[in-house]
Amino acid sequence: MTDTTDDIAEEISFQSFDDDCKLLGSLLNDVLQREVGSEFMEKVERTRILAQSACNMRTAGIEDTAELLDKQLSSEISKMSLEEALTLARAFSHYLNLMGIAETHHRVRKARSVVHLSKSCDDIFNQLIQGGVHPDELYSTVCKQEVEIVLTAHPTQINRRTLQYKHIRIAHLLEYNDRPDLGHEDREMLIEDLVREIISIWQTDELRRHKPSPVDEARTGLHIVEQSLWKAVPHYLRRVSNALKKHTGRPLPLTCTPIRFGSWMGGDRDGNPNVTAKVTKDVSLLSRWMAIDLYIREVDSLRFELSMNSCSDTLSKLAHEILEKETSAEERHENRNAHLNRSHSKHQSQLAPSLPTQLPAGADLPSCTECSEESQYPRLELPGTNYLPLNRQNDLGSSSSGVSFQSASENVANGNVANGSTSQSTVVPRSPSSQLLAQRKLFVESQFGRSSFQKLLEPSAHRPGIPAYRIVLGNVKEKLVKTRRRLELLLEDLPCDHDPWDYYDTSDQLLEPLLLCYDSLQSCGSGVLADGRLADLIRRVATFGMVLMKLDLRQVAPDVKEVLDTFRVGAELGSDSLGAYVISMASNASDVLAVELLQKDARLAVSGELGRPCPGGTLRVVPLFETVKDLRGAGSVIRKLLSIDWYREHIIKNHNGHQEVMVGYSDSGKDAGRFTAAWELYKAQEDVVAACTEFGIKVTLFHGRGGSIGRGGGPTYLAIQSQPPGSVMGTLRSTEQGEMVQAKFGIPQTAVRQLEIYTTAVLLATLRPPLPPREENWRNLMEEISTISCRSYRSTVYENPEFLTYFHEATPQAELGFLNIGSRPTRRKNSSGIGHLRAIPWIFAWTQTRFVLPAWLGVGAGLKGVCEKGCTEDLRAMYKEWPFFQSTIDLIEMVLGKADMTIAKHYDEELVSESRRELGAELRREFSTTEKYVLVVSGHEKLSENNRILRRLIESRLPYLNPMNMLQVQVLKRLRRDDDNNKLRDALLITINGIAAGMRNTG
Repeated sequence: MTDTTDDIAEEISFQSFDDDCKLLGSLLNDVLQREVGSEFMEKVERTRILAQSACNMRTAGIEDTAELLDKQLSSEISKMSLEEALTLARAFSHYLNLMGIAETHHRVRKARSVVHLSKSCDDIFNQLIQGGVHPDELYSTVCKQEVEIVLTAHPTQINRRTLQYKHIRIAHLLEYNDRPDLGHEDREMLIEDLVREIISIWQTDELRRHKPSPVDEARTGLHIVEQSLWKAVPHYLRRVSNALKKHTGRPLPLTCTPIRFGSWMGGDRDGNPNVTAKVTKDVSLLSRWMAIDLYIREVDSLRFELSMNSCSDTLSKLAHEILEKETSAEERHENRNAHLNRSHSKHQSQLAPSLPTQLPAGADLPSCTECSEESQYPRLELPGTNYLPLNRQNDLGSSSSGVSFQSASENVANGNVANGSTSQSTVVPRSPSSQLLAQRKLFVESQFGRSSFQKLLEPSAHRPGIPAYRIVLGNVKEKLVKTRRRLELLLEDLPCDHDPWDYYDTSDQLLEPLLLCYDSLQSCGSGVLADGRLADLIRRVATFGMVLMKLDLRQVAPDVKEVLDTFRVGAELGSDSLGAYVISMASNASDVLAVELLQKDARLAVSGELGRPCPGGTLRVVPLFETVKDLRGAGSVIRKLLSIDWYREHIIKNHNGHQEVMVGYSDSGKDAGRFTAAWELYKAQEDVVAACTEFGIKVTLFHGRGGSIGRGGGPTYLAIQSQPPGSVMGTLRSTEQGEMVQAKFGIPQTAVRQLEIYTTAVLLATLRPPLPPREENWRNLMEEISTISCRSYRSTVYENPEFLTYFHEATPQAELGFLNIGSRPTRRKNSSGIGHLRAIPWIFAWTQTRFVLPAWLGVGAGLKGVCEKGCTEDLRAMYKEWPFFQSTIDLIEMVLGKADMTIAKHYDEELVSESRRELGAELRREFSTTEKYVLVVSGHEKLSENNRILRRLIESRLPYLNPMNMLQVQVLKRLRRDDDNNKLRDALLITINGIAAGMRNTG
């Protein structure tokens, strides 16, 4: 259950953090005074004080008084009306969200102020050089590093995107508030802006009223790229390059990027019938469209910046060729259209409006300039239907083109093909005749019609003295615009007959003129200019390519027709747009071979229809081993595959000698408990690495981690550093899921930090692999702990006949489906058992009650069993000297520190049938055993002793978090008696939101 502050929690300065919490809290109080009245605010404050007092008494060890205060608090909450409960839930939920914003802001602030930031490229490169690594080896390893972060749409992002954006704006205002040069008036205006944002948040519905479609989820991923990663990647690569130059004397090559991005949004069809072949194709095209749109914006800015006349002969020659080609093209168009324009001029003046007499807003500004007030806020437009030539249709922001679109996701999700009808246009009437449309189409498509409006906006490239850079980049922009238009036609399923020379199909085609400009600037002594915005754009193209994030396909035992349709789409799009084909629940070599055969047939069929080879290469086929049984057989499956000559040659020829294998953390944890899952994953990775080594094949391990510790989550650095030796050899793929995507990559500053942590952790694991267990006895002890732990876990979860009913009574699991936070069902099959319940709602439900049971159940029994045999000192030695064991214990200790048995007991007493309450009491005793033996092994006196900052952060949330849990209990009681009451349901969902904000994660 990874707190989003875990990675760099030590970097928070509490004085400034407290100041910002007080500021935001007082502003929210002022807003609520106006919105709900002073009488109710007295109840809010009384609730907070009671909760705070109970926490203080408990911290001081005065448990009896704390229990009395808890009972008083629970009693007062139970007497609240439904309206009061709803308002209290909303108020405390917003308090917790604002505290979260303050935490994130101070992580950024502290990271900025530290001279030598730990785990940064500069820090780790220096450590390695001082430790004896040769500069050439360091340089080569960094340049060859291949890390891919795969964003997934697993439904754990509880906040609506609208609220996420408002939260980002508040973070921007807090950053502005840190400026030392702010005058009194500026600060007053800043406070007014904060008040406006908080009022806007309060008056916005917190709940999603409709389930998102897979395309909606994909759009969320694209928003993350636009709002954050697009800015973060060049900054991150500059840091890597500067650190390399400092420590090795050579910068990072311009087109080298240690990190790339992938996505499952729109490609993950594991148990999700809403993800079809058509959805996958449309999402891939949307991603391409977004990439091209972002490149158009950057090229516009670059054209403005590169105003110098001095250039290389090669660039000058290219600019001259472009001008000649455009001149001859214009002459041909003028001759061809002269007669048409004369014959229709009178008719046009009567039926069509004249050219605009006023420029659009901002047309007098350089193309790179944007209103700073807007540009700091994320925005995104996606192509769709109803093209509007001159105005904007919605508030999502504006594109570089003069065209605005309705969201394509509605049509994609419904499977409809739009007719391109126009609405709200200032140029074209709502219902024009077909004759008028045809005439206008002729006019617009003529050279005169296409260019006239453009000439109003920017100077002609034919004027003498126009710099060659602007001519070349103008040509790049023109091809990008045509590329974008082609993608729009493809998305609309309209005929597309563009000449291949008119658009960009690969990133190499786009890089060619950009690198030419770069070399020209360098040769003319303008290297400083070359290494600015132009270098940033080149690095973006190298990192994001033409698709931003390559889309993985994932499937398990689906409908045969859908499989064939998916392979057909895969053949059409190819490896330029798609990443890997992941086989869920893989257990045999035949699973992989069958997919390879289907892929080969699909590519042959599509190639025959196209009359040319399919684009790109074949997709990587990646087996995903998830259950304990499958993990234990992973090595033998890979050996069997690689022993087949055809398959081994295929891997060498088509995939550069790399076999990719995915290991799943979620289902293995639900299957056997967290400790056993961790050990089985460790052994499986060792075995897979050994199998590949036997056949001379390199291996890339793909880690399917969730956000919570129960699903393999944890601080990125710690997770990578505790992998088996040899399993991270310069390559790594890892999923980032749900709310962790926003937490780690939601703003550029935190994204840069996370990208650096990925790079340095993988580098250390490659050049200085973590130590294996020092002696064989340590492995034997792990086996024994794992066996006892698994037996204890399964005896409770799968073998106790009362457990399933207890789970449904004690948690809001049944009600989580109302949240509308994901497009896929919560169960793989229609069954009420734990086995078919997805790992996400399983963890989510226990996190809500603060029991967090899946992350620790069974661990105490395993540690106790081994300690009682006299092996305590061995376990302490393992903790000190074996990174894997230490990280496993530390993560469990962190979970125990965030759990709260007093709250969990309250759920039992109020919601669980009396006959099953003893099971809850037994589980709480098991928790105490786990806490005791974890502290024995770690040598700590109390939980989270090695992370006091995190403990204080958690404690600061409790006065708002504890009442939210008590409120949730009361709402659940009422809702289970009146399950059709929509207001009660809303109140419950708001408490779920609030608790997720307080725990800083869901599942």
